[in-house]
Parts: sequence; C-alpha cells; structure tokens
Amino acid sequence: MHNTGSAEKGSQQKLPYEGIRVVEFTHMVMGPTCGMVLADLGAEVIKIEPLAGDNTRRLMGSGAGFFTMFNRNKKSMALDLHTPEGKEAALKLIASADIVSENFKPGTMAKLGLDYAALSRLNDRLIYVSHKGFLPGPYEHRTALDEVVQMMGGLAYMTGREGDPLRAGASVNDIMGGMFGAMGAMAALAQRVATGKGQEVQSALFENNVFLVAQHMMQFAVTGQAAAPMPSRISAWGVYDVFTVKDGEQIFLAVVSDSQWAVFCKAFDLADLQADPRLVTNNDRVHARDWMMPVLRSRMAQHSAAELSRVFEDNGLPFATIMQPQDLFDDPHLVATGGLADVQLPDGRHSQVPLMPIMLDGHRPSVRSNPPRLGEHTDALLLEMGYSASQIQRLKDAKAAA
Repeated sequence: MHNTGSAEKGSQQKLPYEGIRVVEFTHMVMGPTCGMVLADLGAEVIKIEPLAGDNTRRLMGSGAGFFTMFNRNKKSMALDLHTPEGKEAALKLIASADIVSENFKPGTMAKLGLDYAALSRLNDRLIYVSHKGFLPGPYEHRTALDEVVQMMGGLAYMTGREGDPLRAGASVNDIMGGMFGAMGAMAALAQRVATGKGQEVQSALFENNVFLVAQHMMQFAVTGQAAAPMPSRISAWGVYDVFTVKDGEQIFLAVVSDSQWAVFCKAFDLADLQADPRLVTNNDRVHARDWMMPVLRSRMAQHSAAELSRVFEDNGLPFATIMQPQDLFDDPHLVATGGLADVQLPDGRHSQVPLMPIMLDGHRPSVRSNPPRLGEHTDALLLEMGYSASQIQRLKDAKAAA
C-alpha cells in the first residue's frame, strides 16, 4: 500500500482510499470515471498519457467537457510506452500500485506487455480493472460505444418513440460502467485483505446496458407483455406528465397515490373530479386518462409554472420545472448544499463541477486538485521512483528525439 499523504485540506477525516495507488491507462469516459470515483474517495490516481496527451483533452462538441469532468483529483505522467525507457518507467510505477485500470481495445495492453497476465506475474497482489465494450464471449471482438450498446441493448428503443430509437441524453453506460469497475476494484481490495491476492476485474458497456433495461425484461417475464417505449407506455400512475401551462411554460406534475389525489383536488378546487366515481383509485385514473388528462391540462394551463411549483411544494406533491443542464450551475439546492465544487478549466478559466452524489459522515468527497496538465507530475514521480535528474533529462531527450 502506497502512502499518499494527508487528506483533503481542511478536512479532519481521512478519506477511505488514502494510501491506495491507482495507475490508469484510460481515455474518454468509462475508464476515467472509475479512476475519478477512486480519486474522489482518496486514492492517488496516476494517469499515464502518451506524449501527445489523452485525445480526450482535444474533443469538441458533446465531448468538450469529458476531460475536465472525469479527471479531477488525478496526477498526469506522460510516457511513450512504445519505447523501452517509457515502458520501463511504467513498470516501475506499476510495481508500487495497488490497482491498474485500463479501457483500451481488446489486445492493446497485451501488445504492450501491460495486460493482467503479464503484470500479475510480477505482483500477485495487483488488482487489474479492465473496462471493455463486452464481457468475454461472442461479442468481445466488437468495437462498442455507449450509443452502440444503447441501440443493441434496448435502451434506445425504450427512450425514443415507436420507430424512432433515441439514445439517452448522457453517457449512461460509460459512466455506470466505470462506476461498476470502481465497485469491482473496491470488492477486490476487500477480498485481498483476506486472501493476500489481487485479481482481474472486468466491467463492460453492453452488460451495463442490459442491467439498466432489466426492469423492462422482467416486466415482460411477469406480464407476458412487451414494455412499450417511454413516450407511449401505459403509465402506472394516473397523473405523471409534463404540462404546458401559462405563457407556454412547461412543468412536470405527478399525483401517484389516492391520498395525493385528495390533496391535489383540494389544493386546486377540483371538487367535481374528486367526487367523480370514475376517478376514485389510481387504477381508475389510469383507465380514465384519455378523457381525464385533457381536463387536467385545461385546468392547470390557467396557472403559471411558478404558482404550480409553489402549491405542489406546499402540499408535498411531486413536481419539477423543466431545466437545461447549464441551469444547474445556479440551482439553489446544489449551491446551498455544496454540491458544486470549484474547478479550473483547461484554458485557465474557473467554473464549478458536480460532485459525486454521496455523503460520507456528513461530507461530500470534493475536488482536491484540478484536472492535471499533460505530464504535470512526470518529473516528481520519476524522482520518487529513484530516477536521477540526469536520467530524467535523458528520458526527456529520448522523448524529444521520438
């Protein structure tokens, strides 16, 4: 176990994985998420990057936030793994590691001699987390992306309208796949305490997606009826909808129990609907949606979204205004509870970033260091590994020559 020093500045509580060293060979979202989870929880996570840097640093469009989001609390070491000197440095670093994590194409790490089979012979206590598109089997040779597995795994079908499959609006499989990789690493660390041995942990996009849609698989198993896509599903609740209200604003309103129906009707003076024998129970209201919902939409349209929010909140009824992601930087709850932490963007500007959605003993694991500059920690780590200043300079000269 490697000693990484003190916990988050100003905190009196030691983070759970302080003293654990993770060396990651990762890019994009899945592998970096695994490292971010472990780093947020106190592990020293060292990101090995090629000399040109992780390509994720240069993504545009929907990928522009990937590097900043998933690489906080990490160190960066730039090495050319295709040179003997670069590979030797990587192996020396791995010798001090508890966990190695990677998410490259099948066979890539084996070609470099950095796969689990090779590294476990050097250190049988090593935990090796491999993030792939598919777990071993008939599909393992395929190249997978989040969108690929959403299409083949039924999630895009469930999200879109009939005949119009639509991927979910975030990298759900990449992020959850990385989280499951971290969970596997945690389980392997716990088991190592008992056995003294490490092991290989595998996590995959496709299997993660299947886990996400398992509720719909089991719905079919229980009912014999195929689950309908979300836009056309038969709701389990009488009122569970987006309403367009005064001035064209939108708001989601839900009334999911008979007691809530009574409260809702009283709050909005809907005595006629509360007395209607066709609307007594939730299941009655589900059957009556074809005629009930137009009535409710007409009544709710007389109110503003702010007024509806106030009445629903005052009466303990579920509701949500329709927000865009950028609106969350100003969300009163996130701001008040410290759910956003300061972070420096790659261009030097400062912003805020969401923290992991957990609390440990009343505290949110926070940002202890910004996403690293390329190779920011290379020299310090080489010095720690016993390299002399002249050896480090020769390694840099070899990089320059390459």
